[in-house]
Amino acid sequence: MKKPKVILGIWDGHDAGVALLRGSEILFAINEERLTRRKLEVGFPKLSIHAALKATGLTPDEVDTVAVSTTDFAKTLTRIFPSLKESYYQLRRHKIPPGLFYEQKKCLKYWLTTLAPSSLTQMMSQRVIIPQLRREGFRNPKIEWIAHHDSHAATAIFPSGFEKALILILDGIGDGLSGSIMSFENGRVSPVMNLDGRDSLGIFFEHVTNLLNMRELEDEGKVMALATYASPIPDQDNPMLKVFSFDGLKIKAMHSHRQMYLELKKVFWRYPSEQFAFLAQRTLEVIVLELVKKSLKETGHRNLVYAGGLASNIKINRHIRNLSTLEKLFIFPHMGDGGQALGAAMWANYQESEVASYDMKNVYFGPQFGNEEIETKLKEQNGIRVERIQNPSLVAAELIAKGQTLFWFQNRMEYGPRSLGARSIIAPVHSSEVKDALNLRLKKRVWYQPFCPSMLHSDATHILEDYDGVPNQFMTCAYQVKKEKREMVTGVIGVDGSCRPQILKDNDEGIFVQMLRELKKLTGVGIVLNTSLNIHGEPLVCTPGDVLRTFLKTDIQDLIIGNFHVTKAQ
Repeated sequence: MKKPKVILGIWDGHDAGVALLRGSEILFAINEERLTRRKLEVGFPKLSIHAALKATGLTPDEVDTVAVSTTDFAKTLTRIFPSLKESYYQLRRHKIPPGLFYEQKKCLKYWLTTLAPSSLTQMMSQRVIIPQLRREGFRNPKIEWIAHHDSHAATAIFPSGFEKALILILDGIGDGLSGSIMSFENGRVSPVMNLDGRDSLGIFFEHVTNLLNMRELEDEGKVMALATYASPIPDQDNPMLKVFSFDGLKIKAMHSHRQMYLELKKVFWRYPSEQFAFLAQRTLEVIVLELVKKSLKETGHRNLVYAGGLASNIKINRHIRNLSTLEKLFIFPHMGDGGQALGAAMWANYQESEVASYDMKNVYFGPQFGNEEIETKLKEQNGIRVERIQNPSLVAAELIAKGQTLFWFQNRMEYGPRSLGARSIIAPVHSSEVKDALNLRLKKRVWYQPFCPSMLHSDATHILEDYDGVPNQFMTCAYQVKKEKREMVTGVIGVDGSCRPQILKDNDEGIFVQMLRELKKLTGVGIVLNTSLNIHGEPLVCTPGDVLRTFLKTDIQDLIIGNFHVTKAQ
């Protein structure tokens, strides 16, 4: 039998990271931010490479192929001059002031990103990447360069379990494109159409985020949340809907990126912030939904897989999911550029070994820490009390049933932006006071951004009015809560009565779903508030040391970590 290939995927841009595959098995995946502790880290992910090799016991010599994503001009330029990447990172995250010629630099940046890759940019990228790999122990690395949207497409279709489907990719821009439409059938991916970088829906929403004085590539979810507080404006009165039109399947922008920004600025002058956000959100909903309808009709597909930055917009995803012409929908949980490393590895594996399917039951692809390692760290820490426990799920459920908020740290870390029950802050769902305390005192987020629930399938069927019975285990879609049930889950719904739930089968394996079952025995419902275990401005915690530092910075009194219940000494 042919030995399966080991492939290392690398992404060295916004939210850098790596992924490691062997045959059709996802061995490990992580983003660099979890290790450097700088949110949405940029640059070459050397710490992630070390973590992946350490976790799997593999050496650089055992890696058959290194798959690296994206070789457009702008990306190549930042590889050659990494200070450009770092200065943009600091500016984008509002760590430094804009400075002179800010508007001109922004204009130049958007123009450069529209330049497509070439043999020259690939050669220059190769000259930068190979020395970096050699410094990490790769003597003669075989590199495969993967197109940006091929990487996104791989993550969307290969773990979906669908035998045939429409593939939709929508993001800001990568390799000169803002989106791609493809078809998957008989194990093969076929291109249908590409969307030009000039016509980017993602950059449109970046401009809106920027004008609202929020951080592009990071705060688009806040714009979506803010939009729910606006008085609705009819589509015929929405000036933003005139920005885009259709030419067949192609989306066409009326203006260049720079001119679009200036036109949106004029619109912003006329509307309050929440209405401006509503107009932008509604524009995306109308355009994306129309594109999906047209693409399904054109290709004859009934299933859709979806990735790219716009796939993180759960309100749009709810509209797509409820389309009558759609049978099945799969949205890759790490849909943005942070998933590029895994996508690059998958696409290289598809090209080299024709692997087109992965059994992705969960996304716990990160590091794991055993009880011995945890106990050693706990013994080093002053100011805590530690009790060894046999049933962490039951202890956590009892605390939640009493109204407590706690930190929950178990098993392998999640891959992607969502807290999915491995590195979570969990709390009761019925209290708006708990929600406000978490938002303002612990998470320090804007007050209008709702938290999410994790719930059992059996409870979802009674609480959600548009639940179709297909579990939403990766929190990729919004659902509407029945009016008569909203009071019982007031801590995890938006002002419009919607929520973004993690829905798990009642008989699923795992310690987190076991905790939900224990809670249901105690309270009658298996639902908790579940938000990422971090404080404002920091990435999700990764190690026992990370969670202990976070625990001691906050006024939360309980931490369940491995088989230990940790409380504050005072």
